[in-house]
Amino acid sequence: MDKVFKALSDATRRRLLDRLHENNGQTLSELCDGLAMSRQAITQHLGLLEAANLVSTTRRGREKLHYLNPVPLHEIQERWIDKFERPRLRALSALKRKAEHAMSAKPQFVYTTYIEATPDKVWEALTDPGMTAAYWGHSNVSDWQPGSAWEHRRTDGSGIADVVGTVVEAVPAERLVITWASPGEDRPNGPSTVTFDLKPLGDTVVRLTVTHENLRDEAEHRQAAGGWTAVLSNLKTYLETGKPLSSPLWS
Repeated sequence: MDKVFKALSDATRRRLLDRLHENNGQTLSELCDGLAMSRQAITQHLGLLEAANLVSTTRRGREKLHYLNPVPLHEIQERWIDKFERPRLRALSALKRKAEHAMSAKPQFVYTTYIEATPDKVWEALTDPGMTAAYWGHSNVSDWQPGSAWEHRRTDGSGIADVVGTVVEAVPAERLVITWASPGEDRPNGPSTVTFDLKPLGDTVVRLTVTHENLRDEAEHRQAAGGWTAVLSNLKTYLETGKPLSSPLWS
């Protein structure tokens, strides 16, 4: 049991268990995807989880698949939780699921496109002020460090930002997460969040997936869908031909 508590004491190891809970049977490469850590560090964390019997592995050809083993967690629950607090905790758990369902019910927009370019070039196109101005009509301005502010500024010389937010996560050429709101906008549930996930497919193609979450309602979802479809189509044309569409779709 000591090994279990030691394994659970680290936030990265808990995140790995969460990812296996969401999608069991992942390879090391899949588990590393989206984590700003080296493969060696992730391997060490997985070794501690295996030693605590929280993760089991099996081979599929040359791949090693990792599976969440819930038995030690169940033993903790039975020993210290269930027999003392079962009725009250079940009620709280039901309330938590209801609240999470209400939050997840908010509309989100997801768009995936395939671009003939390298991940570095797509990343540059998303974060470079000059390139974003060329195909987006606005300049994305930030130092792109987690916690830093970012602005979506007009290119008419006014310096006005139509969208502002914070950089939540930035892994160059892999993943960018930003909050998204109009300046001074009052959003009781907080700003929406935009995630850019870049996945290389071979040497010359990138799968770019954009997820816009925490949208207020269906009207805002329709607005996001129209805007992102136009912007990402123009981005793809710009990177593949060297120039944006002659008539931007949002004109």
